[in-house]
Parts: sequence; structure tokens; C-alpha cells
Amino acid sequence: MAKTRTIFVCSNCGAESLKWAGHCPQCEEWNTYIEKEVSTSPSEFTPTPAQELDSVSLDDTPRLEVHFSEFNRVLGGGIVPGSLILIGGDPGIGKSTLLLQVADAMSQGKSKVLYVSGEESISQLKLRAERLGIGGENLFILPEVRIESILDQADKMAPQLVIVDSIQTAYLEGAGAAGSISQVRECTLRLMRWAKSSGTPVFLVGHVTKEGAIAGPHVMEHMVDVVLYLEGERFSINRILRSVKNRFGSINEIGIFEMRDKGLYEVTDPSQALLAHRTDGSIGSVIVPTLEGTRPLLVEIQALTNPTSYGTPRRTANGVDFNRLVLIAAVLSRRGGITLANQDIIANVAGGIRINEPAIDLGIALAIASSFRNASINSGLVAMGEIGLSGELRHVSQLDRRITEAANLGFKTCILPSPLPTGFSSPNGINLHPAATLIEAIKAALASR
Repeated sequence: MAKTRTIFVCSNCGAESLKWAGHCPQCEEWNTYIEKEVSTSPSEFTPTPAQELDSVSLDDTPRLEVHFSEFNRVLGGGIVPGSLILIGGDPGIGKSTLLLQVADAMSQGKSKVLYVSGEESISQLKLRAERLGIGGENLFILPEVRIESILDQADKMAPQLVIVDSIQTAYLEGAGAAGSISQVRECTLRLMRWAKSSGTPVFLVGHVTKEGAIAGPHVMEHMVDVVLYLEGERFSINRILRSVKNRFGSINEIGIFEMRDKGLYEVTDPSQALLAHRTDGSIGSVIVPTLEGTRPLLVEIQALTNPTSYGTPRRTANGVDFNRLVLIAAVLSRRGGITLANQDIIANVAGGIRINEPAIDLGIALAIASSFRNASINSGLVAMGEIGLSGELRHVSQLDRRITEAANLGFKTCILPSPLPTGFSSPNGINLHPAATLIEAIKAALASR
């Protein structure tokens, strides 16, 4: 006969304790411990024999590719059989739309796909499928929340892909209320075991908290193989699929999509798309060649300075790191000869892209200097480089790929840190202007008034 015991689980982080406590020592939250009964009876299982790694063959488990090249890029070349993939994002950002299109792409290749919906009925999913132009052959819909029924149907169907939308609605008997910490953790564990044993990839849709993190215990992100975030401004058509964890590929790759009335469409030339609405010669606007994984990307950095109306000037960053903006503003004031102590500064990356690499430092500084002096940047110019606290410019990686992308889009001049690497030559059609300090770069970039 099964025996049970009582433990207390933190509803915020999933930490367990033998007795109730008002303060969780793991996540530092208060009044988050809830009572839970767990079974102490030993479970029956079949032991798995050890296998020599050298004898394992990958010929029978190729990656599954879908017609979204951007989607394949983020996953590292396709979907790995038996993998557990978690995708999160703000409400209405397009998570379910993206996965329904992925399911359609797989089903068109004569692969059976099981789409488990705990939030929508079959008729509601049919309405969305018609809007997206999805027929539905080989695509099976299961409106179910009980994890036992889901796995039972999956065993009978033997699909090539399973999608669970969402993991917060999945329910397991005896694990508490649906959506709770224990439910999310136990359901994820059951799906992980099934995916590994069957060799079928499973996608999980995860809700996010108001801070932007995936709701549920942090251990859930450790259990899955891949964690993806679908990002984008609510009023922008651009959507960015970003990987923050990937056991089978790089986490630096991103996929860029456009949200239209027929669903998500991949952007094959993101640099051209991001610069489509830019006006050459704009004040406070600089183009920066950046890298997202293996892809060179040209982004527009915008800045605006304005005399502050308060005692303390404000710094606003959209798409760039706030602390980096504060650092660059301080270096400009101290080493660049630009007094910003009485100026509000707003920095923005056009197109809803978020860039974190230090290579955009020089672009931010030049955009601020352009706005402050009310002078436009020289036509056909791009800039890149990391800024040190003494005002020096530091080199960035993979110069050739960044400069080649700028040359392909018709830019004529590139300001970059000096000296140039030994043996480095610029592509045809673009002139290199090395600068050792921030002041040199400002003098070279700003058009004479």
C-alpha cells in the first residue's frame, strides 16, 4: 500500500522543505510555501543497460527540417529527434501561430503531428488554421489537459512531432492544482521521459511572468533541451526567435520573422528589411554592423539628446543595455568633449531588435554626438568598435564578415578601431577609416556644418 508524507514547496522557485517557513532561502520570497503530499512507495521501473559511446550511430536519427530556414537556424540545423523544446513569449506574440505553421510544414511532408491544445477547442483551432491557410492533413488535434490521456494517445498514434500548448494547462493526478509549481514540473518530467524513450520531439508552449521569465519552476528550464523566446514589440511587425539554451547548437543564433495576416513569414534579408525606412543623412542615426551568431546584421542606432527639465538627467535605452548607455555617456562627457550632464539621452535600436554586444558602443556614441551637435553623420558610413573608459577604441571580432555585409548594401566608409589586423584588406567598394580614440571617430563621422 502506498505511503504518503507531507512536504512544503515554494510556489515561486519550487524549493522543497520538510516544514513550513515564511521566507524561502532560495528565491528570497515571502509566504510562498504551500503544503503538498508526496508518495514514499518505491516505483517500479525497468533498468536501462549502459552502452559504449563509440558504438552509438547517428545515421538513423537525422535532424528533422521544416520549410522555415530561420526556424532551423535557431535550432542549430533542425529538430533533433527525442528533444524537448520549450518556447515562451508575451501573450499574443505569435507562439501558437508559429508552432501551428511548423506543424503544418511537418504534416505536408507526410509526417503525423499531434497538436495538444489545453486552451482552445478544435473549432477554435480550425478557425485559426483557415486564417493561416492550413489544410490539416496528417495534423491531429487533441483538446486534452490530462497528461495520462495525452501520452496514451501519443503512444497509439506514434506521431513524428508532438506540440503541447501549453504546459501550464497540463494536469497530472495527485500533483496539485493545474498550473502550480509541482504540476508544471511533474508534467514536464513525464513528457521528457516519453520523448527520450520514443525518440519523438516534443514542443512545449510556456507562459511568461510579468518580468518576462517563463512561468513555473526554474528546474523546468534545466530539464528541457532547448529554450526559445519569441520576442518583438507589440505594435511592430518584426518577431525575433531567440535561443537562450540549446544542447544541440549555438545560443547566439536568431530567427527573424514578419507577422502578417496569414501568419509569420521569415525575413530572408534582415539587414535590408531593418534599414528599409531609414533616411540617409538623418541626425542622430548611425548604422552598425553587428553579429547575431554566424549572421552579420546591419542595424540602425538612433539617439536623441534634449536639455533636461529636472535636476537629474534621464537615460532611456530601448534595444541596448541601459548600463552600457550610462557608461558611454560618461565617457563622452569626460573623454569626448561633449557635456551631457544637463542632457536627457534616449537611445533606440530601430526595428525592435535587441543588441547586447560591445561592438555597437561606437555607434551609440556617434549617434549621441550627432544629436547633441545637431550634425548629421556622413553619408554612406557605418561604424563599429568597443569603447574603453579612457576613450580608446577596442577591436571587435570577425571584421571581414561585418564589413562585407556593409559593402554589399552599398555603404562606402567604415570607421573602426586602429590599428588594423595584420594582413587585413577591405572588400571592394568600401573605404576603411581606422580611429584610435573616440574623439578621432567623432571628427571623422560628423558632417561639417
